[in-house]
Amino acid sequence: MLAFSVKYSLDVDFAFPPFEPHPLLKNGHVMTIVSAFVTRRFDIPCAEARHFQVDPESRLLAHCHWQPGKRQDAPVIVIVHGLEGSSDGNYVRGIAEKVFHRGFHVVRVNQRNCGGTEALTPTLYNSGMSADYRAVFEELSNADGFEQIFFAGYSMGGNLVTKMAGEFGAAVPKALRGVCAVCPALDLAACADALERVGNYPYQRRFVKGLMPRYARKHELFPERYPIRGLAPVRTVRQFDDVITARQFGYRDAQDYYENVGAKRVAAQVRVPMLVITSQDDPFVPYASFLTAKISENPAIQFVAPRHGGHCGFISRHSGSERFWAEQRIVDFCASLSSNKL
Repeated sequence: MLAFSVKYSLDVDFAFPPFEPHPLLKNGHVMTIVSAFVTRRFDIPCAEARHFQVDPESRLLAHCHWQPGKRQDAPVIVIVHGLEGSSDGNYVRGIAEKVFHRGFHVVRVNQRNCGGTEALTPTLYNSGMSADYRAVFEELSNADGFEQIFFAGYSMGGNLVTKMAGEFGAAVPKALRGVCAVCPALDLAACADALERVGNYPYQRRFVKGLMPRYARKHELFPERYPIRGLAPVRTVRQFDDVITARQFGYRDAQDYYENVGAKRVAAQVRVPMLVITSQDDPFVPYASFLTAKISENPAIQFVAPRHGGHCGFISRHSGSERFWAEQRIVDFCASLSSNKL
């Protein structure tokens, strides 16, 4: 049985340093591309693999970094990657490193089929599967006994954790202390439209080049469920969602899928303390979508939207822990909400 508490507003005053972009990365496209391919080294102990059962047929693979003794009173953060990412993403490892050294347990989770886990579920993945992360939360809270649990998600992962938070509404579980989202794709239709702009062709191509081989791997495992013969051509993310995602999950078409799974529908219901970071020059998560969803009007949400930052980039002019600015803000936010002296 979960214990619940009602949280309507932030009770900690967060004064974050402003984002000052690296002088060579003030263009949203350049920031996005550089952040995706920059080489980084991480100082964090080896992870322990763990599977979370999220429904009777599906498991998620996570990589966990436990503090010595695996103390239940130490805070734990669950990090969820974006579309076609994995638990090995730079930003996932970056947050993991920073927060581990602040005394947190870390759970780097792969979404369904990601990180080479196609055999762990008969389904594909989609942006509405917030129940998977509620299942992860419940296992960490009930089975493991952790008393302070935080979630952080980027892009598609940001939509998922925001959706989970909104679905809890005022019945916030006592152990859920905070949620963070960076460039969350709250309005999937707007994101799909943005990807179809001429200047965004490289992102569109990269996503589709990841999605179609993944579908082919699912075909090899479940040929009757995922047919190849007669499949309509797929050249855009919207076409993939129209031809494949919507049909697999019972939606009429891509637009119906987008309208039902975007966290914009439930963002106003968020009552757990939440940090939302986005940039006004994100190439394919439109800043206008946050204004439409009235994110800044929810007293439970701290909304931070620098002029620059690209999509999940936020590489600053400063070195050290401040180089990757959004990662450090997540760590500061969660540490401030933790009852431990971190």
